[in-house]
Amino acid sequence: MSTIVVDAFLSLDGVMQAPGDPDEDRDDGFPHGGWQAPHLDDAITGFIGEGIAATEALLLGRRTYEKFAAHWPNVPDDHPEATGARTLDAMPKYVASRTLSGLDWQNSVLLGADVPGAVAALRARPGGEIHVVGSAVLLRTLLRHDLVDRYRLMIFPVVLGSGKRLFEQGCAPGGLTLTESRVTPGGALICDYRRTGPVTYGSFEA
Repeated sequence: MSTIVVDAFLSLDGVMQAPGDPDEDRDDGFPHGGWQAPHLDDAITGFIGEGIAATEALLLGRRTYEKFAAHWPNVPDDHPEATGARTLDAMPKYVASRTLSGLDWQNSVLLGADVPGAVAALRARPGGEIHVVGSAVLLRTLLRHDLVDRYRLMIFPVVLGSGKRLFEQGCAPGGLTLTESRVTPGGALICDYRRTGPVTYGSFEA
């Protein structure tokens, strides 16, 4: 069985929208695009590199796929990102989209209309880690259908007050276990959570 892993940059109030660029995602007039970029340091690039090294395949929404497809195949061989770029080029990319009819980036596959069914089938195959990066709209579908096994989160010391959040209303309830945590020199918190089963309940009353 494969593992569905979410890699996400989050503000302290849970916003994941447009971390890297002012024009990355202006849906609903989002004014804070590029909020994560000023915090970029070796710890963050290391977190990204660890994710790429562990990834067997990518699972992406249309917007994130198009951004990646415009960047990674065009990284020159003498660029510091070249090793990661070639790794991403070679791995399978599974794409959820209602509008795309074809994909140009090598080793890319459209999932079709039944995204939950297609992802469940991918997850059921023997294999390693399938990573979801960005792709907020796709994540809503995965979380509603309880299709995420692990969360690799980098939480930054900034509050945005608006924007797309990782955990929106309608997520399937579930319990998690923290398997790793560390603090970057810039004050970001890296947390690795794994799904453990249903939520457990109790009471403070005697």
